Amino acid sequence: MKITALLVLKCDARSDGSEPVILANATDVSHFGYFQRVTVKQFIVFVGRTVAKRTPPDQRQSVQHEEYKVHSYNRNGLCVVGFMDDHYPVRSAFSVLNKVIDEYQKCFGDSWRTIQADSTQPWPYLNEALTKFQDPAEADKLLKIQRELDETKIILHKTIDSVLERGVKLDSLVEKSSDLSAASQMFYKQAKKTNQCCTIL
Repeated sequence: MKITALLVLKCDARSDGSEPVILANATDVSHFGYFQRVTVKQFIVFVGRTVAKRTPPDQRQSVQHEEYKVHSYNRNGLCVVGFMDDHYPVRSAFSVLNKVIDEYQKCFGDSWRTIQADSTQPWPYLNEALTKFQDPAEADKLLKIQRELDETKIILHKTIDSVLERGVKLDSLVEKSSDLSAASQMFYKQAKKTNQCCTIL
């Protein structure tokens, strides 16, 4: 799972054909060959502008491009675009875009509305976000909780497996248990004989 680029753009709602203006841009093209990096960055800007221009105000969209998904979110003309690989969860991707657009508005307010040319000034938060959100769980707290639950489930399965590996049979545990009455033990044995439903245990 990888985020390759995050861009913040000003998208004019007028349909006069004006191109979106890049307000901030952060890319990580280190996984490309050295001589490909300039071309890849230029292509990211081109695709980012194209997708941003075609994202209606107050809409989100995802566009598949080769092995990447380009996600965009346009909030009243302020648009953020993210280039993620296919394995990056969509919900986490839009969570990243939402955090970036919130932070941009918190830092710059509505000053972006008057900008007419691409900005070459780096915005440190965008580079930090590009690094921090490489792990989708950082962007999506529900995903983080799910991952922790999955790890707990794996540990639970390992514990049950390790008990069975030590040669302890469930039948002998049932017989020795002081928690089960004689009737419950008899029911367990009868159910096992009649239905064969308990053979899994």
